[in-house]
Amino acid sequence: MSKRGHVIRDRRVGGFAWRESEQPAVELPAMLLLHGLGGSRISWESQLGCLGDRVHLLAWDMPGYGESDPLPGTTTFAALAESVLSFADVAGVSSFHLVGLSLGGMIAQYVAALRPQRLCSLTLLATSPKFGLDGTDPVSWRAARLAPLDAGLEPSDFADRVLGALAGPNITEAALAQQRAAMTRISGAALRRVVDCLVTHDSTSILSQITAPTRCVVGALDTETPPEYAQEIAKRVSGARVDVIAGAGHLLNAEAPEAINAILLEQVEQVGQNR
Repeated sequence: MSKRGHVIRDRRVGGFAWRESEQPAVELPAMLLLHGLGGSRISWESQLGCLGDRVHLLAWDMPGYGESDPLPGTTTFAALAESVLSFADVAGVSSFHLVGLSLGGMIAQYVAALRPQRLCSLTLLATSPKFGLDGTDPVSWRAARLAPLDAGLEPSDFADRVLGALAGPNITEAALAQQRAAMTRISGAALRRVVDCLVTHDSTSILSQITAPTRCVVGALDTETPPEYAQEIAKRVSGARVDVIAGAGHLLNAEAPEAINAILLEQVEQVGQNR
């Protein structure tokens, strides 16, 4: 039970594992939370603990991560997008607000273009419309990310180094510890599969198909997916809005939870007013 009175529980059904908030006897709008490359369902504690009395939050373990079953074949963005829709079906959610951080934001773009009728809104946090937008070589990037795994390490062994490089200067020790705990739940094999998938990302040709009210949110100090990336997405999505969070880096929902939570509530409330 959270301090605000709503229930937070872990569930595992149909091969999917997730953490959700629930307000007993109250029907709330659903919001799916998709974590990043180094995250898992416990990456969203600042949202689950604070917004669960207003929104029904569902934070998944991506297929192969945490306690979710891996995809049966090659991990692709098309397969991951279908998995999000299957996860929503398993959780009993027909329409939903969709939120994705970094890799999760990449996946969310494909979901929003594939099934626009199921989305109430789309919030993209610290993400990109295409891998290598700044000229990064996919072969070199992949080799650098896989080098620790090739050396026999697991994500838990290098979580501190990776997260420290991604976070802005204002993240609290408690928030960083929570993100570290989320990353330690990833196996090396799962991370390897998703790294191979990530370098194929290019949603530029489908962004115009997104019809949900869209917010592209980025930290002003994010060097992984800088503000220019959010602007590139917004150029291609009709009506999309860009929010730049001062003093924040790449771990946006953990670094600036108050600002992010306010934006998520605005998304829900705006859709409610329009309806």
